[in-house]
Amino acid sequence: MDYISIFFDWLQSLGVSVFMPLVILVLGLIFGLGFSKSLKAGLTVGIGFVGLNLVINELLGTSLSPAVQTMVDKYDLALSIIDVGWPAAAAIALGSQIGVLIIPVGVIVNFIMLLTNTTQTLNVDIWNYWHFAFTGALTAIYTGSFAIGMIAAIINMIIIMVLADITAGKVEESLGIPGVSLPHGFSTSYAPIAMAFNWLIDKIPGVRDIDFNFENLREKIGILGEPMMIGTIIGLAIGIVAGYDVAGILGLGVSLGAVLVLIPKMAAMLMEGLEPISEAAGEFIKKRFSSRGKMYIGLDSAIGVGHPVTLTVAYLLMPLALILAIVLPGNKVMPFTDLSVLPFMILLIAPIVNNNGFRTLIIGIIFLIFGLYISTDLAPLITKAAMNVGFQMPEGANMISCISDGAGPLTWILVNINRFGVLGIAVASLLSIILALWNRKRIIKEASLLENNWLCVLIISPKIITLIFI
Repeated sequence: MDYISIFFDWLQSLGVSVFMPLVILVLGLIFGLGFSKSLKAGLTVGIGFVGLNLVINELLGTSLSPAVQTMVDKYDLALSIIDVGWPAAAAIALGSQIGVLIIPVGVIVNFIMLLTNTTQTLNVDIWNYWHFAFTGALTAIYTGSFAIGMIAAIINMIIIMVLADITAGKVEESLGIPGVSLPHGFSTSYAPIAMAFNWLIDKIPGVRDIDFNFENLREKIGILGEPMMIGTIIGLAIGIVAGYDVAGILGLGVSLGAVLVLIPKMAAMLMEGLEPISEAAGEFIKKRFSSRGKMYIGLDSAIGVGHPVTLTVAYLLMPLALILAIVLPGNKVMPFTDLSVLPFMILLIAPIVNNNGFRTLIIGIIFLIFGLYISTDLAPLITKAAMNVGFQMPEGANMISCISDGAGPLTWILVNINRFGVLGIAVASLLSIILALWNRKRIIKEASLLENNWLCVLIISPKIITLIFI
């Protein structure tokens, strides 16, 4: 065991931009991608991490941190925790000991769940396995145990896979994309909360009948909805509030506009590198698995952020997030970089509430409140995790956090359940197994209904039989 620990420590010492290409190279070879394509994929991921760190440290660190600190000092605000965004969180997660193993472990878990019929989802979105690694890394730090951290990561994945199956029908209906589910560690973790509050609103006379039509509002927003404009406007506002001069205000505006443009581009490089690995892994599993009943391809929830209701509500929530950050007692997180992930946070609300704009907005505000408190609570662990992987803290920042996953309710639960010691993680493990078995029962029932429906069609329409045999 000591040798394993020494090996992983050595990998960590290489830095995420070095050892991740090595990991990607090995995985590509295992999945039959070939040496050249695997090497290219690995180097692309490594370059993405280098660019990401440059943007965060040179732009975000040197521009936002001083402004935030000035605001904190000037107005005696308690917003001392910097939101470094999901790309940084992904880098921290994948740079951990859990992150080194999460992709092969995740693929194995998915394969076992498919074989045991406890999931309908073939999760080819390997990039987003980092969400599970993030939970595992924080749990490992909290407990001081690599094993418990890995168990927490696996539990997270099992629960998310089941939730992806449960919400797949609504996703298909709302987004118009058949055969797709969203096993996204951040977006999907909020699904139970959306279901609970949607049920609650159904019980309130008058309120349950309210709806807003946001579909036409998106066009009216125009250029103001562009990331560069959102970042620039927020930068200008922060500069004004911080008491900067005209040059300082304009400089901060342009810098923060650049952050919201460049960070997604660097993140896109990460996904570009992992895309061929995802495809190869998908083919690898498909060749070795015979599907039963209805199957879904698990994709990044990014495919759904363009929904008119989701986007419109997300735009409305961006300024509300800043206001809530200031007025909520006990919150210490200044949301910024992850304002761009608000569509991901609320993505499953619209399908669950049948695209009701009013309910999406109300539940979205509730999500924000939950998220800010969770990200504040997890900030010490996130900061320690960042230091463990050699992540360079933004200049002037004592603690960091993020909205993506740092505000994830499932991550928070799986970390804090360890307050009860080994019993906590044991109970969580048992509950995840029970949930998987319940899902198996639901899948078998659904497959039986599908089979019976096909038999009815074949009996009623002999022409279909003819076509099948042709």
